[in-house]
Amino acid sequence: MKPITVDPITLAKEIIAGRRITREDDLNYFLTCDLDELCKGADMIREYGVGNKVDLCSIINGRSGRCSENCRFCAQSAHNHTSCEAYDFLPEEEIVALAKLNESEGVHRFSIVTAGRALSGADFEKAIHAYETMHRDLKIELCASMGFVTREQIRRLKAAGVTSYHHNIETSKRNFPNICTTHTYDMKIETLKMVKEEGLCPCSGGIIGMGETWEDRLDMAISLAEIGVESIPLNSLMPIPGTPFENLPRLTEPEILRTVAFFRYINPLANIRLGAGRALLTNDGETAFKAGASATITGDMLTTVACATIRSDRKMLKDMGRDITPPFAWQEPEE
Repeated sequence: MKPITVDPITLAKEIIAGRRITREDDLNYFLTCDLDELCKGADMIREYGVGNKVDLCSIINGRSGRCSENCRFCAQSAHNHTSCEAYDFLPEEEIVALAKLNESEGVHRFSIVTAGRALSGADFEKAIHAYETMHRDLKIELCASMGFVTREQIRRLKAAGVTSYHHNIETSKRNFPNICTTHTYDMKIETLKMVKEEGLCPCSGGIIGMGETWEDRLDMAISLAEIGVESIPLNSLMPIPGTPFENLPRLTEPEILRTVAFFRYINPLANIRLGAGRALLTNDGETAFKAGASATITGDMLTTVACATIRSDRKMLKDMGRDITPPFAWQEPEE
């Protein structure tokens, strides 16, 4: 192990100058250094690596419930006993309508997310047709999150207009069997490698607060850096009744901020994207945007209440001096 002997601000400057944190470094440094300095340094790296641009994405739950996988955190797993709504693949009109709404509200990218180990057969064909329609009629960037995909499926998604594929590794390799046993961590890594090889943006992160150690969180950050993941969603567990994790304690704000900050030090050029658990943070995540975060999931998955959430996010970020203008031609919606 190579000790890190400088303070967080100096380390941030070294990363800006080209240094990269690897497994050879003593990563425990990030667990003991001053949190305020760590967050300040992470914000410096964010400004260098990503700039003031904040990437806003929204999702639709395209197929819900009855998932065969036994992920212990998930409301949609058939192995858990939750009140999750279950339904088959949504009508294309509903998907396209929500994508259009998100585009009109200034969201940068939109994703269909589906429950289940994989999307195949008629449902996959429906997804492809929906993407082709959105790609033809809308300007919003398109993403997908459909579990384990084949190389041919990745190519078809790309041809339909999808530019990014999301597939969370969830935690460290060591801890993964404590989270799920119906598929493996290595299967997830191989999927992400295929995504990258086929020219899509790999989007992958995980959930903190599932009983993992700090070392597990550091390992996840390093693993994502080694793959070259460009978008890293970080979720804080919001325990769901009926899941094995329903009684786990919620994370504190300092725990979340320290995690966001060292993910930025380890992945200086990636979008660190806030996901679930923003309610655990001051002003719905403002503190995390000052600690290295540069992107967020916004809006509501299924209802037009999304407008209020998207607009409040836009206002918060605009007040912080961040650039939330989408890459396509767009006009600010009237109040």
